[in-house]
Amino acid sequence: MAPGVATEKRIPAGHKVALRGHAPGEAVRRYGQIIGFATAPIAPGEWVHTHNLAMGDFARDYAWGVDAKPTEPVPVPASFLGIRRADGGVATRNYIGIVTSVNCSAHVAELIAQAFRRNPITGEDPLAAWPGVDGVVALTHKTGCGMTQGEPLTLLRRTLGGFARHADFSHVIAIGLGCEVNQIGGLLEEQRLTGRLRDMAIQEMGGTRKTVAAGLDFVREVLAEANAVQRVPVPASELKVALQCGGSDGYSGITANPALGAASDLVVRHGGTVILSETPETYGAEHLLTRRAVSREVGQKLVDLMHWWEAYCEREGAEMDANPSPGNKLGGLTTILEKSLGAMAKAGTTNLVDVVKYAEAVTQKGFVFMDTPGYDPVGATGQVAGGANLLCFTTGRGSVFGCKPTPSIKLATNTPMYQRMQDDMDVNCGTILTGEESVQQAGERIFQLMLRVASGERTKSEGFDFGGAEFAPWVLGATM
Repeated sequence: MAPGVATEKRIPAGHKVALRGHAPGEAVRRYGQIIGFATAPIAPGEWVHTHNLAMGDFARDYAWGVDAKPTEPVPVPASFLGIRRADGGVATRNYIGIVTSVNCSAHVAELIAQAFRRNPITGEDPLAAWPGVDGVVALTHKTGCGMTQGEPLTLLRRTLGGFARHADFSHVIAIGLGCEVNQIGGLLEEQRLTGRLRDMAIQEMGGTRKTVAAGLDFVREVLAEANAVQRVPVPASELKVALQCGGSDGYSGITANPALGAASDLVVRHGGTVILSETPETYGAEHLLTRRAVSREVGQKLVDLMHWWEAYCEREGAEMDANPSPGNKLGGLTTILEKSLGAMAKAGTTNLVDVVKYAEAVTQKGFVFMDTPGYDPVGATGQVAGGANLLCFTTGRGSVFGCKPTPSIKLATNTPMYQRMQDDMDVNCGTILTGEESVQQAGERIFQLMLRVASGERTKSEGFDFGGAEFAPWVLGATM
């Protein structure tokens, strides 16, 4: 507590206390930036939350590129043990994947994948003879038909195409029903999918039993080839790290997110890529990213996204401040402006080099922004479709999440939650609050874990086999 400021009542952990008085309508700041406006008089030492703080309009100074500066590379780049694919891609895992064109083929895909899953009761493992194969995963979803063509179909196909060509898959089956809007043939042609992929249409194959049998045969045919891969030293510049946060609290912006930001800076300094997303959770803080943009064109792309989201919310009768979620607010976050300022800390301090569409392939090295919703499974699905081969997920409330085929590292913002959920959390960043380590030290610890996980070390979410059910493409447009 600041000198001379006293509270009159108990304030929940992670929540805000006013350091000075505020009149109604006056801007309230955290992290040196506006997080909202007082809706009632606020006295020094008073609890600041939804009862006296709300959103409001204010001008942003985009200051295009004024803070952009050359990134200082590390003298000796790090490396990890990755899997080099024939097309030059680098994998951190080695799965066989099953993508579905439509929900109507979801169960058939699941039947194939189930045949190769380890039984948690008996311990029987159908893949025991192929230890180099991490598993067979079915990526199912709820759309693919009864949908409008144009942007909704293009977006779904871009997402499926990104997964089908992902380096963490050695081979892929694409399964459709046969009469859906998202035709397998159109998906393959539009996304130029060839090589490692086998396509099947249930109607043409003769039904469920025959399609499942053909799928099982295909997996058995390629297991030996998939298992033959070897991990070799590859530079850390091959890392593409997706940055996510969910179930956030008031500590997210001062512990786990800046610690992940420090690790992100290390990834970029080693020549790699970090991908920030969740556009609605950057709203109100975008002017801090445009200052780091390598060009006005790149910065403008981010601002244009914000305008699209404003129009989208207006059209759908929603509000940008519908996020933070109820859990976020219980954890001390009041407005989306406050959440955005904390969330963007995950991306560190390096230049913004590109802004890409949802599920678009990320090709630039450095810090890249991808347009996604703020809903974590949908955002992460887009990032992995864009090529992320590692995912770091910060949480203050205790999210459980995986995103196959990419391994997911969980970072806790506070020690009590970490201790309560140790089976799910990989890193405790509450050590920053207690003074046991600095943000930079925590960032170095996270970076070293990234290298180990990229080399094959299992995360907590992988121990629970998370990551198949969490596949969630962004659904746009009407369901007909």
